[in-house]
Amino acid sequence: MPQVTFLTNAGKVAPAPEEPTSLLRISIREKGGIPFKCGGGLCGTCKCLIEAGRENVDAIKPKERKHLSEEQFAAGWRMACQTFVLGDVSVSWPPPPPKPGSPRP
Repeated sequence: MPQVTFLTNAGKVAPAPEEPTSLLRISIREKGGIPFKCGGGLCGTCKCLIEAGRENVDAIKPKERKHLSEEQFAAGWRMACQTFVLGDVSVSWPPPPPKPGSPRP
């Protein structure tokens, strides 16, 4: 069974279904932590970096091309909602921006 490692979430490892399933759906189901606001109309918020296993995801979708550049694709960036997992992958994502008024780390 394929596995997804959510590096930004303390390296949490979650099983991926045998049938191709989106990275975001796996993250939601397994509490992987990839941030998203897609349902709120903010498409493109689920950007993540495929750090290992790029060969184990499907082809780039037209919707991704609206939000990411060729340079970003070359570096391994994808949109979790559009990226289907076909085998083991490890992903990370940028930390969320600090909330106004919160202390800086």
